[in-house]
Amino acid sequence: MNDADWERLIKQLRRGDCTPLLGAGSCFGRLPTGGELSRHFAHEYRYPFADSGNLARVMQYVALLGRDSVELKHEICDYLKRYPAGEAANALDPHTVLAQFPITTFITTNYDDFMTQALQRSEAEPKSPETYTSTWWDTKADDIEALEPTSRRPLVYHLHGHWDDPASLVLTEDDYLEYLVNMVDARASGVRQPLPTPVLAAMTTRPLLFVGYSLQDWNFRVLFHGLIRPVPLTRRRRHVSVQLLPELSGTVAGAAGKAQEYLERYLDGWSISIYIGSTEDFFQELLDRMRTT
Repeated sequence: MNDADWERLIKQLRRGDCTPLLGAGSCFGRLPTGGELSRHFAHEYRYPFADSGNLARVMQYVALLGRDSVELKHEICDYLKRYPAGEAANALDPHTVLAQFPITTFITTNYDDFMTQALQRSEAEPKSPETYTSTWWDTKADDIEALEPTSRRPLVYHLHGHWDDPASLVLTEDDYLEYLVNMVDARASGVRQPLPTPVLAAMTTRPLLFVGYSLQDWNFRVLFHGLIRPVPLTRRRRHVSVQLLPELSGTVAGAAGKAQEYLERYLDGWSISIYIGSTEDFFQELLDRMRTT
């Protein structure tokens, strides 16, 4: 990100012309990472393969072992709700910072309710968020088509389920496949929308702020290609992504520089400006720049 990227983002946030899209990294320090969660359950259920950090694959194994994927999802939700650091938010917590802006729609692939809680505690103005969860498993129309989110009654939409409704979680490999197939089929059919109208509008007409994602994840790349890429170039906005560098090779000279150059080139083709660093560093710099603007 350069100075022009920061100036544009600050203007958009101040007028609420932005849609945050929150991934697992936005909960860093408050909930286990996907890898940590995966390795915990791999150990609990004696997962026999080497890729114990692959959450969807481990969950697929555990679900088949118990022959009841919904029961597993209850166990996952209970574990996350009991996680010791779950309620500890600091001033640079992404949910806390974003809740202060007049944003109307927040989209998350996380199961927690941290964004809803942050909006309810917002010091900027009283907010009563509406929280909805995707019905990805049955392709029926969501009941929020007529909803018109405002800064006082913002929408928090859970793309991959919510921990108060364990059956709604996108968790196993089968879940991800069904989810992606339903999204692609919906887009291709032209008969129905892959997402409720307010959510689709928030994703396709406003710039997105990705927080806590690795854009190398296949499930996210398919979603992004299916929903954002079809937007005409004349209507496409410039997005921002906050992310850490992926795990690097220890045998390649200059691996960090090569990886950064690759990510910048790849994401620039999607009209995404990239901030490489932690979410805490990003929001600290955002607040510092806002104080001097």
